[in-house]
Amino acid sequence: QVQLVESGGGSVQAGGSLRLSCAASGRFTGVNLWGWYRQGPGKERDVVANITREGIANYADSVKGRFSISTDNAKNTVYLQMNNLNPEDSGVYYCAALVSWIGTIWGQGTQVTVSS
Repeated sequence: QVQLVESGGGSVQAGGSLRLSCAASGRFTGVNLWGWYRQGPGKERDVVANITREGIANYADSVKGRFSISTDNAKNTVYLQMNNLNPEDSGVYYCAALVSWIGTIWGQGTQVTVSS
């Protein structure tokens, strides 16, 4: 069974930074696509960024230039560096992994709160 464990959420003032981590554990051959999603209060869960096994990254327009997604394949871990945060970035951040031969696995979510 594959599990994703997230860490790094918290509270920060506008303009601050946070770094989220998500580590995969269990028996699997590899992750083809990693993604970070955000769900604000009363809103749908939307993609923030994703990155392929080959390292090709994509970002939502709202975070381009401020967020950076990266992976450590040896550690089966994905990171989301978030800079210049604003209150609209607040929400629960979920990690997702498209795992070979298994499908999409979701993390439990981590809360990010940005105060003005």
